[in-house]
Amino acid sequence: MKLTRAIETVFRRYLPSPFTIAVLLTLFTILLAWIATDAPESGSHLGSVLSHWESGIWNSGLLVFAYQMMLILVLGHVLVLSRPVEKLIQKITGLVSNPANAALLVALPTMLVSFFNWGLGLIFGALLARKVGEYAQEAGIPVNYPLVGACGYLGLMVWHGGISGSAPIKASEEGHITELMQLTGNKELLSALPGSIPTSLTIFSTSNLLIFAAVLVAISGIAYYLGRNTNSTPTSLPALTMEKVQETEAIGSEKLDRSPWLSAVFGLLILGVFCLQYTSFLLALDITPNMLNFFMLGLALLLHGSLANFGRAVEGAIGDTAGILIQFPLYFGIMGIMAGTGMISDISDFFGSVANSTTLPILTFFSAGLVNVFVPSGGGQWAVQGPLVLESALQLGVPLPKALMALAYGDQVTNMLQPFWALPLLAITKLKASEILPYTLIFMLVGSVIYLAGLLLF
Repeated sequence: MKLTRAIETVFRRYLPSPFTIAVLLTLFTILLAWIATDAPESGSHLGSVLSHWESGIWNSGLLVFAYQMMLILVLGHVLVLSRPVEKLIQKITGLVSNPANAALLVALPTMLVSFFNWGLGLIFGALLARKVGEYAQEAGIPVNYPLVGACGYLGLMVWHGGISGSAPIKASEEGHITELMQLTGNKELLSALPGSIPTSLTIFSTSNLLIFAAVLVAISGIAYYLGRNTNSTPTSLPALTMEKVQETEAIGSEKLDRSPWLSAVFGLLILGVFCLQYTSFLLALDITPNMLNFFMLGLALLLHGSLANFGRAVEGAIGDTAGILIQFPLYFGIMGIMAGTGMISDISDFFGSVANSTTLPILTFFSAGLVNVFVPSGGGQWAVQGPLVLESALQLGVPLPKALMALAYGDQVTNMLQPFWALPLLAITKLKASEILPYTLIFMLVGSVIYLAGLLLF
C-alpha cells in the first residue's frame, strides 16, 4: 500500500530515535519557557528555567516511578521466558487450522495477556506470532504471516487501559498526584485534587471494562475476517527455540542457585506476604505498581524453578528497559520546566477556553495520540501531559478518572502507528514495519472509533 510505505518513509527519514526526540523536546521546552514565560523578580530567567529542569530530572518520587515501570517491563518479560508460558504458547499454536483462526488465535490471547501486563503481552504476542508462523509452515497451512505478526502487536493497543497501565496504576498510589502537581505551586489546585484515583474508578470501572470488551470482540473479529479474506504469504522461518543452558553438575554453593526448593519457598513467601498485605486492596479493586510487581516477582520465581533460571531470564529481559532508564529523567525534567514556569497553567487555561466538559476528553484523546508519536512511553507521557490533563479537567468539571482514561486510550491506540515498541516483535518475527503497518492501521482506526464512542457514551 502506498499509504503504509509513505508512513514508514516518514518515520525512517524524519523521526529520529526516541532518545534523540527526548533531547530535542528538552531543548525546545527550555527555549519556549525562556521566551514565553515571565522572568522571576530576581535572578536570571534562563538560570531559573534550567534550575526547574534540573529539579525535575532528580525528582525522587518520579525516579521511583521510573524504577517501578522498569520492573513491570522486566518481570513481564521474565514470565514469558518461563517453561509454563512456553507450553501455553505451544498449546495455542496447535489449535491453528486455517488462516482465519491463525490470526484470531494470536490477536485474542495477546490482548488478554497485555491487559494484565504490557511487558508480558509484548513478548508473548511476538513469540506466539512467530510460533504460529512456524507451525503453519510445517503443517502446510497457508497464512498471511504479516497479518499474524500485526496481531501479535495488538497488546499495545489495550495495555494503558489495563492492570499495568502507567497512568491509572500510578494515579492510584497515595500521594502520587500531589507529588506530580506540587511543582506547579498552585495551592488552590492541590487542595482540590484527591490523594489518589483508585483503579476501581479507572481500570476496573464498568465503562473501561465494557470498552475493553468491545475492543476485544471487534478487533478479534476483524483479525478473523482479514485472515479469511487476504492472500497468504510465503514464509521461510527457521525454528525459534528458547535458549537453554547446558548446566554442568552443581558443586558446592551452586546447588543453592539451582535448588527448586529455595526458589519455590522464596516465591511462596512473597505470594503469601502479598495476600496478607494486599487482600483489602484487591477486594477494593485498587491496584498499585508495587502490588503488581510484588505479585509478578513471586510468580516468576515459582515458574522458573530456580534462582539461576530466574537470574538468566532477568539478564535476558533487562535490555528492554534502556529506553525507560535514560528517557524518563528527561521527561521528568520537561515536566519540571512546565510546572515551575507556569506553562502547565497557561496551557490548561487555553484548553479551558476552547473546550467544554464534553469535548475535553475527546481533545485529550487526540492530543495524547499525537504526543505518543513523539513520546513513545506511557509513563513518560503521563509525567509530561498528566498535569495538564488533571488541571484542565478540574477547570471544566470533567471527572478526573474519565480524563485520565482519555489520555490512556489516546496514548495506546497510536502505538499501532508508532513503530518504537514494535521493534522486539519485528526482531522475533523477522518481519518489517512496512509489512505489518497495513493491518495495524486498520486496527487503529477501528479501535479509535470504539474509544471515542466510549468517551462520549460514558
